[in-house]
Amino acid sequence: MAHIVKSQTRRRRKRGEPGRTRGSAISDLTAQRLSIYLRCLDELRRAGVETVSSQALARQFQLHPAQIRKDLACFGEFGVRGVGYVVADLRRNLVRILGLNRDRKVIIVGAGNLGRALADYGGFNQEGFSVAGLFDSDARKIGRATRGGVPVRAMRSLPALVRRMRVGLAVLAVPATAAQKVFDQVVEAGVRAVLNFAPARLRGRRGVIIKAVDLKIQLENLVFHLIRSRGAV
Repeated sequence: MAHIVKSQTRRRRKRGEPGRTRGSAISDLTAQRLSIYLRCLDELRRAGVETVSSQALARQFQLHPAQIRKDLACFGEFGVRGVGYVVADLRRNLVRILGLNRDRKVIIVGAGNLGRALADYGGFNQEGFSVAGLFDSDARKIGRATRGGVPVRAMRSLPALVRRMRVGLAVLAVPATAAQKVFDQVVEAGVRAVLNFAPARLRGRRGVIIKAVDLKIQLENLVFHLIRSRGAV
C-alpha cells in the first residue's frame, strides 16, 4: 500500500501541488466544511484509522460523500484509487490549506465572564492558535488573572503587543455599546480578522474580515425549531 500511495503522490505532484485552488475564490461554506472534515480526521486518527473512503467518512459523520469530494477537489487530488484517503496525509493537507501549520496569535478584548472563559478555552492554545493577551479598560480588572492564569492587560498596551507579536486575530467580548470603538482600536493596531461576540453590527474596514457570533440569535433559532418539532410545547 505504501508503494501505491507514494506512486500516486508523485503523479499528483506532477499535476500540481495540493493546496492550490482551482479557479477563483473559495466560498465561506466550503472553508467551514474543511474545518469539519479536519475534526472528523482528528477523530479517525485518535481511533487508529489509517485510510477512509469518502463514503465511509460521510456515513460515520453524517456528511455527503459527493460534497466531500467536490470540496477537496478545489485544492488538489488527495484520494488514492482503491484505497480512499490516507487519514494522516489528508489531515496534513487540510491543516496547511486552513493555514494552521503555524502558530496564530489571538487577542481577546473584554475580560468579563465570556472573555475570561474564552481566554481559558483550551482550543485557543493548541493546534495553530494561542492567546497572546486578554485586554480590558476597567481598572478593577487590569492586573488580575483568569482561573487559567491569563493576565488582564490595559487597553493602552494593546497596540504594542499586536506589533511585537504580529497578532492578526482578535476576539471581541465586550458590551454592544463599546463594540465599534474597540473594533476600531484593534484594527488601528494592525489586526485584520475579528470574531465579534458583541450583539452589535460593526462598521467594517477595507481589508478587515469580520465574523459575528450572536448567542441570542442562535438561541432564538433553536427555540424556533423547537416549537415546530413534533411534540414540542
